[in-house]
Amino acid sequence: MRDHGGKSADSALWLRHCPQQPRAAVITLHGGRAEGYQTSQPWHLAALRMRPVLRAAASAVPLDDTVLAHVRYRHRGWNQNDPLNDTYRALDELHQIAGPVPTILIGHSMGGRAALRAASHPQVQGVVALAPWLPPGEPSKQLSGKRAVIVHGERDRITSPHASTDYIRGARAAGAHAGIILISNGDHAMLRRSNLWHRTVATVVTDLLRPHAQLSSLTGTCYASTAPLVL
Repeated sequence: MRDHGGKSADSALWLRHCPQQPRAAVITLHGGRAEGYQTSQPWHLAALRMRPVLRAAASAVPLDDTVLAHVRYRHRGWNQNDPLNDTYRALDELHQIAGPVPTILIGHSMGGRAALRAASHPQVQGVVALAPWLPPGEPSKQLSGKRAVIVHGERDRITSPHASTDYIRGARAAGAHAGIILISNGDHAMLRRSNLWHRTVATVVTDLLRPHAQLSSLTGTCYASTAPLVL
């Protein structure tokens, strides 16, 4: 991947790879904190954690027509929807660069929450939420007509796999094509069974960019299952 950097110091979109004629985009959103106005930096652990995730996604998409990028947050905390607003800005910037290409958001923890919220943006076709932070009452209506897969570690002690399961039920009721995958013995940091996390991301991202008729057995099964699919 070629690191293109952001367009400016104020850019919310940190480009890693940008082909001349993009037809799709994959954007990652890292985790953070419930509150905190410290400046978010690319060397923070939460941001570094998403680099292998983006590489996994990149291995499964055609690089000659797919934009790869990160969302660059202004602050480390959720605060008053700060990372969501940054994600909207990044998607608007993407539209200026690449046009209305179908976009997959991959978010971890707080970034998973922001990615699911940002599904309301017309640029977004699908969301992969990794161990998302989903407080009680988190809305899912914005996923109507969109595609979403949550991947959660079965032994996560930071965010709740049960909250993710309930969220997917609500998203389905709202009209989303949605499912949940549990990583057996998986943790919040995605370190335990990391290869499985990354393979799962690669498969799901590929599926979210495909027509429904071409879904792999993994994503098709998790969409159809009434219980979480355990790997």
